[in-house]
Amino acid sequence: MRKKPFQNSSRLALRSAFYSALFIGIVVGVTTHFLLNTPLTNSLLLGGGMFLLSGIIVYLIIYNQQFSRLKVLNQINKNILKKRFRDYEELKTKNNDELDYLIKQSVRASKTVEREIKRLNRIENYRKEFIGDISHELKTPIFAIQGFIETLLNGAIDDKEVNRKFLEKAMRNVNRLIYLTKDLMEISKLETGELKSDIQNFNLEELIMEVVNNLQYKADKADVLLKTDIPQGYAVSADRNQIKQVLINLVDNGIKYNVKGGKVTVGVKPWSEDENRVLVYVKDTGIGINQQHIERVTERFFRVDKSRSREDGEGTGLGLAIVKHIIQAHNEELFIESTPKVSSSFSFTLSKVDRTSAEAELTS
Repeated sequence: MRKKPFQNSSRLALRSAFYSALFIGIVVGVTTHFLLNTPLTNSLLLGGGMFLLSGIIVYLIIYNQQFSRLKVLNQINKNILKKRFRDYEELKTKNNDELDYLIKQSVRASKTVEREIKRLNRIENYRKEFIGDISHELKTPIFAIQGFIETLLNGAIDDKEVNRKFLEKAMRNVNRLIYLTKDLMEISKLETGELKSDIQNFNLEELIMEVVNNLQYKADKADVLLKTDIPQGYAVSADRNQIKQVLINLVDNGIKYNVKGGKVTVGVKPWSEDENRVLVYVKDTGIGINQQHIERVTERFFRVDKSRSREDGEGTGLGLAIVKHIIQAHNEELFIESTPKVSSSFSFTLSKVDRTSAEAELTS
């Protein structure tokens, strides 16, 4: 039968104690016999007594100093093998020797393995969730397109009252697939670092007005007031195209999830925590977000109002995920505040630059 490690934890201690005590006993016996001229019998008795006493003392010292710690070290390694992790914060080492160093290194290894296993589990769960989400997102428009085409092939194509309507619906779902594919490719590039940021200085007011003008038609169609609150003179350092995409996504969401007669405000103000940064915000008077959903709104495919996104036809559920990745790629911060049925505010920081130097750079 295979013996378990440390099943007889005192075996090595006994062996070490025996040899140490035997050496001490011999030295004491020989010393007392030859140097002190004691009788051989007394010297042997004294040496034997010292052998027993020193053996017990050496055993206790070795066991106390070494083997209790070896047991701890063995238990840590067994826990790692069995993927059983515990908190070793209460584990104190006093000797600061090589064995203590090994124990500390084993504790660090245990924590590293635990973190890595948790990370891999999160990735696996994320992968499963992502596959399920993307399958659902692709399945919906594909089945819709299939249904419209089958209906047309079965004779509806000759009906002038429905053929164009069905083709328009099929085209709307094709566009949805195009948006989804485009957003998936972009977020993949952002996550892998393939899409690099082209940092440059630019006028923030001009960029915001460009975005607002581009989305004004959509706001008018949804009966939403689109306004700005931008102090003049702000120049920032960032990737202009990526920040434009961030603003488009945020303003578009502000319009999409608003109410008739509502308002979306795009503004800029100094950031109180850092005078070298500004805070860009998009605030709406829409349906708001429940507190339990705020942490999830930047996840892939997460939608606050799924039915409304489906009706819109262009929502992919990736807009805020792209926003988050772009802001993180700029080493900036994204903030989300919301009150259900009242308003939502999405804001992010940008590095401020001197306007004169920015204008000089743009004109050069």
